[in-house]
Amino acid sequence: MSFYLHDSEMESFICKLIDRFANEGRPNLHNNLALTWIIYQGNNPEASSGIGASFSGDKLIYPASVVKLFYACAVENWLSKDLLIDSQELRRAMYEMIVNSSNDATSFIVDLLTATNSGPSLYSKRWEIWKKQRNVINDWLYSLKVSEFKSINCCQKTWNDGPFGRDYDFYGAKNHNRNALTTHATAKLLELLMTGSLLKQRATENVKKLLSRSLDRVILKSDPDNQIDGFLGEGLSKGTQLWSKAGLMSEARNDASWFITPEGKTMLLIVFSQGKDLAKDNYLLPALSNELSNWIR
Repeated sequence: MSFYLHDSEMESFICKLIDRFANEGRPNLHNNLALTWIIYQGNNPEASSGIGASFSGDKLIYPASVVKLFYACAVENWLSKDLLIDSQELRRAMYEMIVNSSNDATSFIVDLLTATNSGPSLYSKRWEIWKKQRNVINDWLYSLKVSEFKSINCCQKTWNDGPFGRDYDFYGAKNHNRNALTTHATAKLLELLMTGSLLKQRATENVKKLLSRSLDRVILKSDPDNQIDGFLGEGLSKGTQLWSKAGLMSEARNDASWFITPEGKTMLLIVFSQGKDLAKDNYLLPALSNELSNWIR
């Protein structure tokens, strides 16, 4: 059972869009795109109250920096259980991880969450303990008993050049243990967060503040690495309120967004695209968000 009410007209619109964009020079788009799109009613939507549709929403895909959204929520959960000590340095790392998508900050956060650190290869009992500890974020997600979280994997740091030592070993043969998310799982986490169903109120506001994005062109022009241009935010109308976390690497361009249009429509849109060609495609995600945010039945 899906966590939203399926809408056949929305699904038909998605399929037609993907067909159109595929025919515009993206021949493998259908095999390399996943999307979840949900519309909510009212000013204060509740979890599982939306209507929506998806395309390959259950397909596991490397999330790139979108996984940092999960790590931010984990930090606030750990803090609420006194498993972490709040500090100025922790807040600085959270800010850099989400606002500026820093991989160094993410490495620090993952170390804190899992009581592990990077380094040379480990063996025997020490290696088994390290692997068990590195999986505690997954353990938390699975404990929530959310069906969309059953198959995902959130246990790896994010990298500029790739893992080394024990982190390289932990990726496993052919990178089979790398991070993996679906657009459904990402949508469900973002929905639970934004509706106040995942964390306590103060913790929710802490994460939402970090995810809040400006669409002001003057502000964006001053930051060439902003998470708007080339992503879903670029296609949204002026005056839209946006909360999002993007991910970009050589073979992935992904974005997770929750937004309220100037007309007052609340929407959730997650798009994952994979492959070198789509990673370099600055047009596709903005075009999708523009079409879907302006959809009228």
